[in-house]
Amino acid sequence: MLESRRRNSGRALSSLLSLTLLVGGGACGPQPEQDGASTASPNGDNTPGSTEVSPPESDTLAPSSPEEQIAVGPTEPEAEAAPTTPEADAPAAAESPATSAEEALGTTAQAAVSLRTVAAWETLFLNRWNSEHTSSFLPMSRSLDSWQFYNLAYGIDGNTAMYRATGKTQYMDRALLYVNNVVNNAKVSSSLPRSQFKDSYMGWASARSDTLGQEVPLFESYCWRYVTRMLRTIRETPALYNNTTYKTQYDRLLAFTERNMFEKWLRRGANSYIYRVNTHMASHWAYIAMDLSLMTTDATKRAQYMTVFNNINRDMPNNTSSLRGQLMTSPVNANAYFWAAEWGSKRRPGQDVAHGNGVMAYLVEAHDAGMEWTDADMRKFVVTLNDVIWPSARKYANYVDGTGSGTGWFNDGLVKLGRYNAALQQRLETHSVGQNTQYYGNGALNAKLLGAGSAL
Repeated sequence: MLESRRRNSGRALSSLLSLTLLVGGGACGPQPEQDGASTASPNGDNTPGSTEVSPPESDTLAPSSPEEQIAVGPTEPEAEAAPTTPEADAPAAAESPATSAEEALGTTAQAAVSLRTVAAWETLFLNRWNSEHTSSFLPMSRSLDSWQFYNLAYGIDGNTAMYRATGKTQYMDRALLYVNNVVNNAKVSSSLPRSQFKDSYMGWASARSDTLGQEVPLFESYCWRYVTRMLRTIRETPALYNNTTYKTQYDRLLAFTERNMFEKWLRRGANSYIYRVNTHMASHWAYIAMDLSLMTTDATKRAQYMTVFNNINRDMPNNTSSLRGQLMTSPVNANAYFWAAEWGSKRRPGQDVAHGNGVMAYLVEAHDAGMEWTDADMRKFVVTLNDVIWPSARKYANYVDGTGSGTGWFNDGLVKLGRYNAALQQRLETHSVGQNTQYYGNGALNAKLLGAGSAL
């Protein structure tokens, strides 16, 4: 399949096979952007300046009360049986910190690292695929509650990543099932009893106690960045885009997204709902705008998308900074990046790692699309994770300056840095936090991309 303008400066990697399986972790990780009812504004956003982090979720999320509505799209696929001879690699005997900045930057020893294969990652993925589907993601997708879509994002991302790694349509079909379910349950804003907008756009009401009945831009954008990434995968894969079944769904979901996600929140107030109060929430809209700019055939729309993309990267219209403007050399490692979540701030300890995942999810995809974010940026982010945030086995910082005690939850963005550095990818193979389908799907995609030469 087509991978957008990826830089091919890496080395081919060998594989190491064994029969050990890693099992554990919940269906979803923490919900970092929602710190709790006490810190949420009426729009469900973090209070500006808040850096509190939610603890990890319990092993199994309680499902929503599902609405029994059948999705528009292909019949839900049957689970694929695990291979009879699973290729699950044994983890290294022990994790160790990166031995030098040079290794973290990928300038040494990349070719010597033996990595878990895509097939081995897929075996781990399949061991949790159906249980997470039935207990969490399917009921979330059928819910009328937009708060449920926040964690649903992880299921969409994991399945899209596994499709990109394997080319197996059962994973794309499942991601589409979730998105079709969500779209099928959208209601006209004017029909939502407690909506603060009451307009003609389609949306959903939150059932969370502090945002009860309201339409919440954070819940929608947190999920929809992975909807647009799924759609872009279809657009860039001829076998899907030229298939009537997938093309029909693509056209419908793209049209819905352009009007009832991007246009809706832009017209309701860009400064309030697009150019958000901190780095991580704004990054979701840069991600969505980027993907839409790469899919639309309408020049006027593309110009709108690129304006949002460029503004968040370079020149926020309602703040004195931007994502690029936030970045500075780490105060603890000259080869790493430091940034604060609050626009214009350079104060330590900076961005908390849980929210930083969201920023990284966007930056990695922008880099791979050849838009704004460079190889040099990604090398510095690799060092930030490998040396500063995660200096040794089971030692995790809470902030990007290396301070505090964090959870080690890297699933939603930081794990994706493994596609640029084989030594980091090998460490991620033995990481014990957050072992679920999102983690395994992105581990498989990292392995696929490294094998195609994505190492920097």
